[in-house]
Formats: sequence, structure tokens, C-alpha cells
Amino acid sequence: MAALPSSIDKHILLPKENDKHIPFNKPKFGHHRYLPQTRATVNKLELAHQMVDEIPLSKTFAWNQLIQTHLSNKHPQKALSVYHGMMLRGVSPDKHTLPRVLTASRLCSNLVFGKQVHAHAFKLGFSSDLYVITALIDMYGRLHGVETAKWVLDNAPTSNSVACTILAKLYLMDNKPHLAIEIFNKILRLKADIDPVGLATAVGACSLLKSLQQARKVHQIARECGLEFHLLVSNSLLKMYIDCDSLEEARSVFDAMPSRDVISWTEMIRGHVKKGGYNEALKLFRRMTRAGIKPDSLTISSILPACARMPAHKQGKELHAYLLRNGIDLNLTLQNAFMDMYVKSGFIELASNVFTSMMERDIVSWTIMILGYSLHGQGGQGLGLFFEMKKASSLEIDEFTNAAVLHACVTACSVDVGMFYFNCIQVPTVTHCVLMVALLARAGLFDEARTFIEEHQIENSAEVLRALLDGCRIHQQVTMGKRIVEQLCELEPLNAENYVLLSNWYADSAKWDMVDKLKITIKDMGLKPKRAYSWIEFQNKVHVFGTGDVSHPRSEIIHWELQHLMKKMEDEGHRPSSVFSLHDVDEERECILIGHSEMLAISFGLISTQGRVTIRVTKNLRVCRSCHDSAKCVIHHCLLHIHHRPSRQATVMGRNSESSHMSAHLILIPHTPPCLDPTHPDMHSGLFFHPITRHDLSLAFSILDSSSPRTGTLEDIPRVAHDTITLAGKHGISRGITLL
Repeated sequence: MAALPSSIDKHILLPKENDKHIPFNKPKFGHHRYLPQTRATVNKLELAHQMVDEIPLSKTFAWNQLIQTHLSNKHPQKALSVYHGMMLRGVSPDKHTLPRVLTASRLCSNLVFGKQVHAHAFKLGFSSDLYVITALIDMYGRLHGVETAKWVLDNAPTSNSVACTILAKLYLMDNKPHLAIEIFNKILRLKADIDPVGLATAVGACSLLKSLQQARKVHQIARECGLEFHLLVSNSLLKMYIDCDSLEEARSVFDAMPSRDVISWTEMIRGHVKKGGYNEALKLFRRMTRAGIKPDSLTISSILPACARMPAHKQGKELHAYLLRNGIDLNLTLQNAFMDMYVKSGFIELASNVFTSMMERDIVSWTIMILGYSLHGQGGQGLGLFFEMKKASSLEIDEFTNAAVLHACVTACSVDVGMFYFNCIQVPTVTHCVLMVALLARAGLFDEARTFIEEHQIENSAEVLRALLDGCRIHQQVTMGKRIVEQLCELEPLNAENYVLLSNWYADSAKWDMVDKLKITIKDMGLKPKRAYSWIEFQNKVHVFGTGDVSHPRSEIIHWELQHLMKKMEDEGHRPSSVFSLHDVDEERECILIGHSEMLAISFGLISTQGRVTIRVTKNLRVCRSCHDSAKCVIHHCLLHIHHRPSRQATVMGRNSESSHMSAHLILIPHTPPCLDPTHPDMHSGLFFHPITRHDLSLAFSILDSSSPRTGTLEDIPRVAHDTITLAGKHGISRGITLL
């Protein structure tokens, strides 16, 4: 058959008259002495097309190579044009031509043309060729559905493991991993040769199934086939075990690998970050660079969550500098990851700088910054950014951006704005409802909050009740708070935090018999309330303090400094709150104020620093109201104290001060709830950032004083406290206090 049906012109993009790349109908070369001059004036592909015209019609090798070249250069449409020219000249395709043309049809999403080539394969007797069959399976599976591809395989006169593997990959793309496993088992039953690609496909199916039992079976088959340490298979096994939440087995495979590439290291780093092993992830990254493996953008995206913590922010900055220094492309995903890292490690200005410098922004970029400003106590600025986004771009606002906007409304206490945008959400989620309850409760609108909860039938949501409880803490609605805590105990009977809340309420009411009963209940149920820790980094060392801690080498001077500050505050008439009725840390109620972990860390920061230094104190649990009030007074006292030392000049956070006056600030900010993390995989596809508990608070302030010894390392941070954000913003001219 000399040519395809004439209707082909309707289905492929033929060369235009001024297209110099396909000169099929141009005159042939004249005398050979003109050939060098012609070669000097046309590019290589033009020359290839011209030379093809000189080849006898029976030779298809050059035509096949030209089609393959266009495919390699990602020009499938031109490959179809070459095939069309080949047919016009009467050149008969062979079994190597048709698979390439079918691939070009698939890449062009041209199913009609692909069907014509399928018919051509029948007429030329190539329909039973394995290369043609595999190309047909791939084309039909992607353009017409996986069931059509299965029909092709079932009706093919012959098949092999390659064809079965392609069908299995199509099932994975169609999110049907169980059928992919069935195909793999079929290959095993037929005792066909198993190649690395087939094994990697089966491993990928186990990853989607998250079946550790099936994963181990496939791993054993890889061992039996001698392909366990083939790089493609090993990397796939790493990902499989990580996806199946078996980091130990993944690490075992990684350590046994004779050779590793950047994918191997990236997967292992991602696995440790996913499990919260941030220090181990950073160690692996250092080993990787020492081994001479250059990280790519995906590696950086994987390691950045490990730097999104106060103690590791320096590593995040170093990574940023590394990329700039080595000219690694800062694509959109990386820029979003760096923004998120800076927000979570307390550097909102650096996050803002990255955001401002971005040439292109997607909805993730805007969401990160809106939420970042909100977490830093700048809800109004977050709302302003949202209004700017609506004016400047046509991006579609999704549920996660709506959640970030509502969070900004909560921070700014903008009830009317929050209600307006909540009503704009077509299908509100529980997250949106929780934020609305938090907004109403923080504004003291408890009747409206109760009505809202009843209208949306979310009375039995623990997160909703906790949002309501936050408002009770702020407005000291103790009786209502007790009812909410009792509801929480019914909803979550195995959550020790709820019993601690109830115990503290009874203690505040002097009902000690009930306190004792609850202690017995907690013990009998085997529950373990979380212990409170605060820590501070100084000179690359982390100093950790527990409640009533006296183990620090400088413990004596730390307590002396606190007692001195407390006496000064008492002399000035300050009386810290002693209300613990709605506090969720048991040990702090029974400890004097200067023994609370955050106050010890604050005192250590005061005696250990001098000059313009930002001190970041991070706590793994909620800061009690007493410490909250006392920290404000500490800042006020130090301002007055420094004001009387005119020989010292200081710098206000974010601006220079020509006087001998320093402005410090305190910001209390709740960590990002998992449902609000804009880089969580359940939100925008892309990066994974470990969920951060909702009730954790961080404390940051700036002050002047002296020096300190080293006592710990970054690895000494308690496991209970690995998810924290320490935030310092630009609030305040005098005291600069921002309270949420």
C-alpha cells in the first residue's frame, strides 16, 4: 500500500509552505559541486530531509532515523509529517517505522491517526510484531482507556513481559494498583523474563497499595531474580517501604546498596523527614554532599522541612545560599519551599523577600504568605495580600487558600470579613467551620458561635470544641470551659490532655478530692500527660529546660536573675495571673512561676546575650497565662532598665534607634494545624511538610545582656518538641507586644 487514506490531511499538522524543514517536493540537488555550499546554508535537520530525498524508495532506515530524531527532540508533530511524506513518496514502512509513528500519535494525542496506523499495520502484516503490539497498547491505554489496551493485549497473537509491564503501568496511572499486581503475577505464572522495569512497576503498585506484606513478597522476588541492587529497582524499593511506613526496612535497603544516585539519597532523606527524623535527614544530606552527589531541586525540597524549625534555620539559609552559589535553578516549587521554611523557622521578612522576588506565583505561593503573615500575628497584612491576589491575578481560590484567609481573619479578629468570605465558600469543610468558631469565640461572641455550631451540626468535633475553648481561655469563661472539657473527655477518652484540663479546673476551684480521683484515673488508664520543655539556641548549642529544672550548669544564676526580675515586677505592682483552670499542662500548676520551663529559658537568654540579638525561646506545649503576662513585664522592665544606661545604643527590631532605647517584642503564635499547611500533600501536590500540632506555641523576643557556655547540640532537642515554629515579627514601637 503506497499511502494512507486522503483523510489523513484532516488529522495531522502538515508542513506549511514556508516551513523549510520538510522539503519533500523541492527540486533535487544539481551537480555535486554545489553540495558543500548547500550544507553550509541549511541546518542539520534540513540537510537530513534533503538527503532523504536522494535515497532509493526501498530504503527505510534513513526515514526511521529521521522520525526518531524528531521524537528525541520532542517534535512528534514533525515526526508525523515525515511519515506522511514517506507515504506520499511511496516508501513502504517496516516494523521499526510503525512503533515510532504510534508513539508520535500518542504524544500528539491524535487517536484518529493512531487508528489509521493500526490499520496500516494489519494491511502490511505487522500486527503480530511485538514492538508494534507494545506501541499499540501504550497508545490506546493513554488515549482511549486502559480497557482498550487490555483488549489489544488479550487479542494479540503473541505477547511478552514488556507488553504486560506497559499494561501494568497503565493500571497504575489509572489508580488501579491491584490490577497491576495481577498482571505481574500473570508474568510470574507464565515464567516470562522479568526485567528491572517490570519489577519497578510491581514495586510502584505496592507503594500505592501501601501493603507491607505484598511489598515484602515483591522484594523477595527481586532477590531471587538477582535484581535487588539494580539501581532502578533499589530506588523503587526505597520509595515503596517509605510509602508503606517502614522506614527501618527502607534504611536497610539503602545501607546495603552498592551504589547510590541522587534519587536514592533524596528518597531516604524524604523518608526521615516524613517520620520527623529531621536531624538524621540533615546528616544524610551532609553525607550525600561529601560523597560528591550534587543535590537537585527535589532533594532540596525534601530536606527543607528539616530546616523549618528554630534550631535548624541556619541550615536552611545555607541551603538557599548553596543553590544561589552553584546556579541551581530556583523553580517555583523550590521557591515555595523556601518561603514555607522561612515562615516556619521565624523569618517572615526573608519569606517576604523570596515572595517579592518571584517572577511567577501560583496559588501555593500566595497561600503560604497569607498564612505566614497570620501565624506571625500580622493577620491584617495577610488579608491585604489576599485582596492584592484577587486584583492582580486570576488564580482559582481553593479550599486551602480560603482556610488561610479565615486564619488571617482569626488573627486580626475581623469577624465581618471572616463571615463574608466564609459565606463565599460553596462547600465549607470542617476546617473552615473550626476557624469560624475560633473567630467568633476569640471575639467573645459565644452565643453566635453556639448557633453556628448547631447550624452546621459539628457539635461532636473535638477541633471545634477546642476552638471554642480557646475563646473561653481568652475571656475567662471558666464555667463554659468546664462543660467543653467534659465533652472533650467523652469524645476523646484516651487523650490525657483532656483530663489534665479538667484536673486543673478542679484544682482552681479547690476541689482536691476530684483532682486526686483524676490522677488515679489517668494512672489506671495508662495515660501519660506530655511533659513541658522549652529550649533556646545559643552559640550553635541548644539548651533545654524542663519544669523546675535545676540541672543546667548556670542554674544558680538563672534562678537568681528570675527572682531579681520578679521582685522588680512586684515592686512595680505587677501580679502575674495565677489562673490555671483551663491550662493543659499538669506539672506547671504545682510549680512556682520561676520554675516554668519558658521562664528559665528566658532568664538564660537574658544572662547569655549582649548587643543586638534576637532570642528565640520555643516551647513544646501551651504557654500558661502567668508566663505570658510575666514575659510582657520582663520586656517592659528591661526597656526601662536599658533606658537608664545611656552609654549603650540599641536597635529597634527592623529600624535603627538613635537614642539609647531598645524596643523588644513578644509574639505568641499557635503552630500551623496540619489542615492549614499549604505544602501538605493532601493540599497542593508537591512538597511534604510534617504536620505541626495546633496547640503548640512559640515565644520570641529581643533584648540585651552578657555571655554563656555551651551545653548541648542540635541533636539534644527532645523528641516531644521537634515540631515548633519560633516567630519574630516587626511589631511594636514602644513595648511592641502582639498577643493572639
